[in-house]
Amino acid sequence: MNIKYTQSFLDKLEAIPEESGYVLRYERGTFQSGYCILEQKKVVVLNKFLQIEGRVNTLIDLIPQLDINADFLPEEQRRLHAEIMANLATVENTESGEQEEPKNEEKREQDA
Repeated sequence: MNIKYTQSFLDKLEAIPEESGYVLRYERGTFQSGYCILEQKKVVVLNKFLQIEGRVNTLIDLIPQLDINADFLPEEQRRLHAEIMANLATVENTESGEQEEPKNEEKREQDA
């Protein structure tokens, strides 16, 4: 995933939860992670003291946790949402220790 730490990229990320009915608010808070989710009201409160880089990273961490139906997103947000979810799956596979099956040549060397 190509992450850009620009206001334009941040705007695109913010549009994903907003298009799904979430309200994003930037406020002060004592939350350590940079955000707080109020599920029943579909409100996401982000730490207003974060710079653009922190806001982008926080939204990338946050979006997979939200109840978002990508089918209802505009095309640009749908592609970005798919990239975020694919990136999450890749990170989870790497962290769980799953590795790709060795290629035939490597397999033969291991068997020998």
